[in-house]
Amino acid sequence: MNLDFTFYNPTKIYFGKNALDNLPAELENYGKTVLLVYGKGSVKKLGLYDKVLEMLHQAGKTVVELSGIKSNPSYAQLQQGAKLVREHQVDLILAMGGGSVIDCSKGISVAAYCEGDPWQRYWVDFEEVDNPIVPVGSILTMAGTGSEMNGGSVITNDDAKLKNGRVFGPEVYPKFSILNPEYTYTVPKYQMVSGIFDTMSHLMEQYFSGEDDNTTDYLIEGILDSLIHSAREALKDSESYQARSNIMWCATLGLNTLTGLAKTQDWEVHMIEHQLGAYTDCAHGAGLAAVSVPYYRYIAPYGLDKFVRFAQKVWKVDTTGMSKEQAAMAGIDKLADFIRELGLPTTLRELGATEEMLPDIAGSTIPGGGYKSLQAQDILTILKQAY
Repeated sequence: MNLDFTFYNPTKIYFGKNALDNLPAELENYGKTVLLVYGKGSVKKLGLYDKVLEMLHQAGKTVVELSGIKSNPSYAQLQQGAKLVREHQVDLILAMGGGSVIDCSKGISVAAYCEGDPWQRYWVDFEEVDNPIVPVGSILTMAGTGSEMNGGSVITNDDAKLKNGRVFGPEVYPKFSILNPEYTYTVPKYQMVSGIFDTMSHLMEQYFSGEDDNTTDYLIEGILDSLIHSAREALKDSESYQARSNIMWCATLGLNTLTGLAKTQDWEVHMIEHQLGAYTDCAHGAGLAAVSVPYYRYIAPYGLDKFVRFAQKVWKVDTTGMSKEQAAMAGIDKLADFIRELGLPTTLRELGATEEMLPDIAGSTIPGGGYKSLQAQDILTILKQAY
């Protein structure tokens, strides 16, 4: 553990079948008006909307609603929510849905009272927030992003063709998050496996970044073990509480900053996928799946020892008699096999990308990387290999 760090996470987690019972007590901590933010209606089919609305009314809250949040939440929707916060003097933003809804809610919380253009200030220039922040709470219905316990907010600006992520400080983290694995049962299989791979990608982004003699790497390997095992169980039985609860908690641990401690981290796969999503509006986890294998094949020569460890520890590859290069590629082959096992796309074509898009996606991606610092031409090469 050679890198100094400070760890602080203020989000209170209520986890389990009766987690929603804690909402009334939490509501006592906030003022009269609640902005209820949700997606395209799955929370109503689930029956969760009615339960939460009843709790809010019993608590004497005035409820303002913002519905229809997209899987890639837009800046226009964020602005709409910010306007509602100001008009109704909202005291609490309650996000009810998956990571997209929670990301949008956190974006609304910092944008509502921002002086100037929030997009430019917070998602482009990455300025520190210097205005009042409206508190956020969340009720999670889809596992994958980890947004329920961090300050991340990924927003798509359709006009600019940019999908930018911003990680805000603990003051923007949800104050509380309610996690009942049963709420994830009705999520379609494609969304379930997309969320699983999003979780896996978060863990790999933090894992493949030097600092090998590091307790954090052992934590990541353990969570990956649990995630892979539970994913396979969920594919057999989508309503296995054991499997879905493990997946949900893996997702939370995968991006609540714990698994990034004392790590330089990578995040280039996410940067590439963000721009892929800006052009195709693909599901985030599916985009990550299509990009990951070509990306890791490209950078593996620059971090061979960690890729060998990945093969041995995560995929249990017997590397006896293999060169480091062969062992590293064997582990990435296992990752590719798992992506196919989940039923996720393996090419950009399947996600609606065209060859003409690739230079624009590469050119608009924020350059970076872990073992190898990538530039636009490197990214274009990877996209062509993924196509």
